[in-house]
Amino acid sequence: MMENANMLAGKKVLIVDDEADVLETLKDLLPMCDIVTASSYEEARKHLESQWFEVAILDIMGVSGYDLLDICAKKDITAVMLTAHAISQDHIKKSYMKGAAYYVPKEEMGELEVFLTDVLLAKQKGENTWAGWYKRFLKFCERKFGKEWLDEDKDFLNKISYY
Repeated sequence: MMENANMLAGKKVLIVDDEADVLETLKDLLPMCDIVTASSYEEARKHLESQWFEVAILDIMGVSGYDLLDICAKKDITAVMLTAHAISQDHIKKSYMKGAAYYVPKEEMGELEVFLTDVLLAKQKGENTWAGWYKRFLKFCERKFGKEWLDEDKDFLNKISYY
């Protein structure tokens, strides 16, 4: 954990979620970061337009997370999608295709420090951030969607599973 904290120390992170308790939990999970929070699309958009962030954690539902992801992509801000309700193969693929670096189900957000460290280390090394995601979430996805969850989409599987 110490190494993870060092990787994240002082990083400016925008956290966007329409649930106050989720915002508080995420802030508590990342005490080493410089955190800015937003509870609506409009508030988040203003922060993204007026400041630069190393990472943006975007709820998919309730705050137009994919629209915010578009803004992050244009500004080259590393975005991590977070969701409780949009847990599906389609949302995983959409997050990837629109430029997110990672996709985190809220039930797994307790490990956010580890996930953000994965992302930042991969970016630092010029590696695919989704390869780390695939390793961490393969079993989760198999439980949710079945062992053959990507059998029909080998092209997508190849994109997210390579180093």
